[in-house]
Amino acid sequence: MAKNVETEALAELVRLNTVSANPDSQIRALQMVQSIVAGSPGAITVTDVGGAQPYALLSNDADPRAERLLFACHVDTVPVPDAGRWQFEPWSAEIADGRLHGRGTSDMKAGVIAAASAFRHAVESGVPAALLLTSDEEIGSLGAAAALHSLGELRIGAAIVPEATGNRIVTGHRGALWLQISASGKNAHGSTPHLGENAALKLAAALLRAETELPLQQNEALGKESWNLGLLQSGIAPNVVPDRAQATIDMRVISDGAHLREWWANQPEIADVATRIQLAAVHTDTSDPWVQALPAPRVDEPAAYFTDASVFAGSLQPSPVVIWGPGTPAVMHADNEYVEISEIDECIGMYCSVVDSWADQSAHALR
Repeated sequence: MAKNVETEALAELVRLNTVSANPDSQIRALQMVQSIVAGSPGAITVTDVGGAQPYALLSNDADPRAERLLFACHVDTVPVPDAGRWQFEPWSAEIADGRLHGRGTSDMKAGVIAAASAFRHAVESGVPAALLLTSDEEIGSLGAAAALHSLGELRIGAAIVPEATGNRIVTGHRGALWLQISASGKNAHGSTPHLGENAALKLAAALLRAETELPLQQNEALGKESWNLGLLQSGIAPNVVPDRAQATIDMRVISDGAHLREWWANQPEIADVATRIQLAAVHTDTSDPWVQALPAPRVDEPAAYFTDASVFAGSLQPSPVVIWGPGTPAVMHADNEYVEISEIDECIGMYCSVVDSWADQSAHALR
């Protein structure tokens, strides 16, 4: 593909609003990306668009003994809360000052296009590879979970997750544990609060205590755990003492987070704790020979976000997994999201060189 063709392919993909939990638009995105490799001899597609979380897994006709190089991408995006705060319309894919603007440009449609271009190169070169396209990553990597059984039928030797890293190699990220915590109380008229039991105030007490007492852990590879109060719900009217209050907590964890779940469950104000999302941390040793040979600089810090690798990295061990793609992490999920077009071109070149190196590695392994 010519460079201008890749930019236009990205613009077309950005113009498609693929907010999570909308399977129809995500299916169209899957089909759009598949068209990039359509017609390439040897391309094989396994697609499931009938379920709630559609996905596509593309591979090629390679020696079944060969280990494949996997590119793992998602096509969904987070919503746009207020399009009026954007310089350009979020789905217009405007190009200005060397940047392509729009929701999903950095997270992660630029990476999708770069990966699709590299996969097409692998197919045309006969290099064993695979391209995974998932839905609903932003709401818990649900598409990756749906695709896991299909992915398990391939031999994967290494994986690249093309999330936005500014084309630098990142070797891990924390996992995610989202908990919904609830407090119970007793209704009463707002003018006589002493006759009721305010669930919102009980929940607030536990939340304030968490600021200083939540037992967050840390390690050298993944850093320190964190927590964020993302959603808070309580009450039916200002003049009614609420008998129920709920909060959804987003915690980024370096283990399974059991110690944090236990802490919330043990707070006297908390009546119930329910797990909404639980995703594993991901870490690849930087001394891995394949990682060492990659043609891009590495960074010591883990990615701040989670990726679909939380779902599949454990099943690929000991194969290395890296997060590496075009885009600016600081604009992910933000107003005025964009990607530098030069980063896309640079990324495609590096990905294709990795594919070429994988060809030599695979040939040596099969001798």
